[in-house]
Amino acid sequence: MPRLITRRSALAAVAVPAMLATSRVAKAEVARPKAGVNIAGAEFGRVPGRYGTEYTYPGTRHIDYFAGLGMTLVRLPFRWERLQPTLFGPFDATELKRLTAFMTAARSKNLIVVLDPHNYAKRYIADDRWRVEHLIGSTQVPQAAFADFWSKLASAFRADDGVWFGLMNEPNDITVDDWLEAVNAAVAAIRAEQAQNLVLVPGTNWTGAHSWQSSGNEAMAGVRDTANNFAFEVHQYFDANSSGGSPDAVSATIGSERIAAFEAWARRHGFRAFLGEFGIADNPTSLAAGRDLLQTLDRGRDVWIGWAAWAAGPGWPDDDNFLLEPRRDGSIRPQMRVLMEAAQN
Repeated sequence: MPRLITRRSALAAVAVPAMLATSRVAKAEVARPKAGVNIAGAEFGRVPGRYGTEYTYPGTRHIDYFAGLGMTLVRLPFRWERLQPTLFGPFDATELKRLTAFMTAARSKNLIVVLDPHNYAKRYIADDRWRVEHLIGSTQVPQAAFADFWSKLASAFRADDGVWFGLMNEPNDITVDDWLEAVNAAVAAIRAEQAQNLVLVPGTNWTGAHSWQSSGNEAMAGVRDTANNFAFEVHQYFDANSSGGSPDAVSATIGSERIAAFEAWARRHGFRAFLGEFGIADNPTSLAAGRDLLQTLDRGRDVWIGWAAWAAGPGWPDDDNFLLEPRRDGSIRPQMRVLMEAAQN
């Protein structure tokens, strides 16, 4: 699927175990879904890349802007390789400090922070001079390395339940069975650190809501979590191939139509869900599709715990289709007004 190139040119039915019962949402729990944005920048560029030139962490001005507009959540994409350059090794102290600074600033504004290793179930390694991406579960990047990474990240942020652990951005090129095994290893490692934080679990094949069933992701019902505190993360775009490569929405209701089967599956099994990416462009059909999607999420509060629109942060061209940053004159973009409306209603 070509989406990650076209949309982000700036960056590179199994039975439900009884232990999952408390991860389900009671009918009485009708809290409004957390309203958020992706604030990108820390995942940009080649790996390992040069800080301040090829990538950067968003600053407080981004946090302040979106908190001021009523957002209650931010999703922070970053790269596994930069935080943990050597598999099974310690975190890079400077990179961890950057990530922690962002988290601390966002939490000071009472924003939920979703930590998002933006690696697609792959990573580069220093052994081959960062030339090849290796799949989680390969000889070069074993599942144990992924679990070790999450063990260390959980240890660093377990004290704050306002930090949510997004296990991985858009896994692909990995079978559902292999991905589920990696997920369960990572979740076990997180809980072994006594971290009770919410864990966001994506499916494979880019974790598209529209393709959840056709990709075999119903098997992800086999997630095991001793803390019973997880939700499934899906992504959904409005263009013809659900890639986000085009600003043209198929229709004004395409988003809600594409998430319907996944939502029904989650509701049937009592699972919670988080919409980690979707994009609204500045044209009438896309704006209508965004508004319709967000109204659908709000009506489905028994399933949906939150959402994060794509995208904001430093380094984006001002004419990017889905940009949520203010215009050069400081005015609020129409897409952002749709998000504000959903957050405040």
